[in-house]
Amino acid sequence: MIPKKIVITGGPGTGKTSIIKALENEGFYCFHEIIRTMTLEAKKEIKDNSLASNPLAFVSDPNAFNEMLLNGRLKQYLEANSRKEDLLFFDRGVPDVLAYMDYFKQEYTSNYLKTCEDYKYSQVFILPPWKDIYVSDNERLENFDEAVEIHSHLEKTYSHFGYPVITVPTGTVTERISFIKKQITEDN
Repeated sequence: MIPKKIVITGGPGTGKTSIIKALENEGFYCFHEIIRTMTLEAKKEIKDNSLASNPLAFVSDPNAFNEMLLNGRLKQYLEANSRKEDLLFFDRGVPDVLAYMDYFKQEYTSNYLKTCEDYKYSQVFILPPWKDIYVSDNERLENFDEAVEIHSHLEKTYSHFGYPVITVPTGTVTERISFIKKQITEDN
């Protein structure tokens, strides 16, 4: 049996990581966001300490960086098919790569589109921008207004690929997880 693949997405600073960690604490298997590690590695390659909202500003080959990101998310998707759990959660999905590329006005090949079309998730939950919890850090480089714009690109990209994107209301982590689990149960 192929497991149900659930994406938790949203702009930066919306609470995705907190939800993923809480789901893990409840015993669910979760695939973690890979861009933070990639951004840290990319920043090591530069000599100055300037901050930019685009992690591609740190790399010598932005196309290779995006390709690595796409392949990393695809690898997670494929790994999910071999898992024994019935329900798996992803901190971002393959279409997030295109949403960010659109946000940064980068071109992409048909391979990116084909990957998004060929590897579909069961459900997509999006966390809306939430100024009260938003914090920038060394890997989250966007300001709140940029996070709002990224949210818009995420909604548009997932909708383009036919996903009915479910918005998770703001609230405590427990309330948000309860909402997600209820939506998954109602769809079964």
